[in-house]
Amino acid sequence: MTATTFRIGGDLSVRRLGFGAMQLPTEPGPAREASLGVARRAVELGVTLIDTAHLYGGGANEELLAEALYPYADGLLVTTKVGVARSAESGEWGLDGRPEVLRDQVENALRRLRVERLELLQLHRIDPEVPLADQLGALRELQTAGKVGRLGLSEITVAELEEARAIIDVASVQNRYSLLDREHEPVLVACEAAGTAFLPWRPVAGAASGASAAAAGITAVADELGATPAQVSLAWLLDRSPVILPIPGTARVDHLEENVAAADLRLTPAHRDHLDGLGLPDRPAERA
Repeated sequence: MTATTFRIGGDLSVRRLGFGAMQLPTEPGPAREASLGVARRAVELGVTLIDTAHLYGGGANEELLAEALYPYADGLLVTTKVGVARSAESGEWGLDGRPEVLRDQVENALRRLRVERLELLQLHRIDPEVPLADQLGALRELQTAGKVGRLGLSEITVAELEEARAIIDVASVQNRYSLLDREHEPVLVACEAAGTAFLPWRPVAGAASGASAAAAGITAVADELGATPAQVSLAWLLDRSPVILPIPGTARVDHLEENVAAADLRLTPAHRDHLDGLGLPDRPAERA
């Protein structure tokens, strides 16, 4: 029986199928009202892990979640990410792991989310222009100060994970990963060996495109199970490793409900073998 919960950092229990808030519109108007409804419906459906980031609207996504969900339900984890900033000169977004920037983004996240402590904070990307010890050292100081509970990383290699572990306790890793995109399989294996939470972003990428033999293979399994390709992809992830915590995102309630229902979908050994053997096409690099 596939476990439905996982303890991040060994003590923070969440349901394994979470929600990624990146796609929620935040501008005033009907789209924002719909976003508030999606976030609230996610919690109603039992989601206890919601992922956001400073990058998503420069904090606007964090403010949206607080408006929708504060005061937070018991056991609800809203995790955010820092380390990407907009240039004051060009207005362009880019990696920025300077300690002062990380500290400022954490302070703003605390204010926007209306909390005194971020139970899980992830470094959005490692900035190659700043020593990793300086980046993680700044976050560790915030952790020591009680403003952060657990620390994670995003889009890293196995070597970077090992380097980071010499500086901090890594509670989570958020890398791009799905049934049709297993480039970061070595990172998943390393996380599984250490009991580290692995949060795949874009977890259903390509599943419903029908543009490849692999996508057609997913659709065939979905038809047999009376499910959708997205549900099959999420069920495969939940079955793939007990440390995987998918965070599919959507701005639509019907898609949200479809995704959450995937937690109850059971793959047969034959289906699992079929899905395991599907082709692994190259995926373009994106930012979560």
